[in-house]
Amino acid sequence: MKFVCEKYLLQGAVNISSRAAASKSPIDELEGLLLEAGESLRVTGYDLKKGIYSKVEADVKEPGSVVLNAKLFGEMVRRLPDGMVTISSDENNMTTVKCGKTEFSFMGMDSEKYPELPSVDGLQSYTISQAVLKKMINQSIFAVSDNDSRPVYTGSMFEIENGVLTLVSVDGFRLALRREKIEGDGNNEFIVPGTALNDIERICSGDEEEIITISVGGSHISFTMGNNVVVTRRLEGDFLNYRKAVPQNFKYTVNVNRSELQRAVDRVSLIVDDKTRNPVRMTFGDGMIDCLCNTPIGKAEDVCVCEGSGEELEIGFNDRYLMDALKAAPADELSICLNTASSPCVILPADGNDSFKFMILPIKLRA
Repeated sequence: MKFVCEKYLLQGAVNISSRAAASKSPIDELEGLLLEAGESLRVTGYDLKKGIYSKVEADVKEPGSVVLNAKLFGEMVRRLPDGMVTISSDENNMTTVKCGKTEFSFMGMDSEKYPELPSVDGLQSYTISQAVLKKMINQSIFAVSDNDSRPVYTGSMFEIENGVLTLVSVDGFRLALRREKIEGDGNNEFIVPGTALNDIERICSGDEEEIITISVGGSHISFTMGNNVVVTRRLEGDFLNYRKAVPQNFKYTVNVNRSELQRAVDRVSLIVDDKTRNPVRMTFGDGMIDCLCNTPIGKAEDVCVCEGSGEELEIGFNDRYLMDALKAAPADELSICLNTASSPCVILPADGNDSFKFMILPIKLRA
């Protein structure tokens, strides 16, 4: 194998595909990247759960393939001078990397031993702007569970119905929902692991014109973003019925400026003790929300102006859960919807559109 390509193109492909290479594995090849030189160069990382490959324009002198340790090769490429990189390997997988006056020689691994990426039969496919999906993931992934005891909640549910994509994440204490239009025929529902969504969010460009194609198979899903493809397994299990879980009717609704409430909560949560995790007490009065936090460190209080009244309803919140929702909310004006001190709080856009919905369970307050 022998090919020549631009360093910056190779480095981009290596950085992206390395996200799927195993950090530690009994199979040495899984800690590597598969380089395949044919009509172009394809760089692949795969840890048996998730695979990422990236295609790079290259002048292929001799077609072939080799597996190179992802960490070593990534550092090697990063430290090369700018310019054209020449990579070659012989029948014994001895690999040479040259750029300018810099040259490395080291042993690669047999590409025949590299596991084959699962194929996605592509029963249905959909397209959406990369920038839109990037925002949807970023504004909902904070509610994905990191508890492996219920694997189904370590991912987000994609629900496609009548040309609308609803993305739902839940961890048992809060729920995040984002909704946008999508192109493609047929309704569908599948769960994508949060680790894959983190990679997709980072790979997606912020360009509204760039498109991502989602192909849904029986057991795997692929996300194609230009020259980059993420293939991930589907999570199986019964996901929360969010339509029944989120209250539809509320006794109190107060409208508030997102940034003002975020600043108030941020100030009072400064003294939250990491050991006791004391809640932020919020009293919803007439035209104002009183935020109070009492911890072994001290006491903090702040007030945020609002529209409406909660008739002095007092609710306790985990400060981090509340801040995550306020940071993620894609609107300047929010509606905070309440019933009782023990029922869920729902945050909606104040203008009445249904693009997002966040739900947070309260913390029981002691006198």
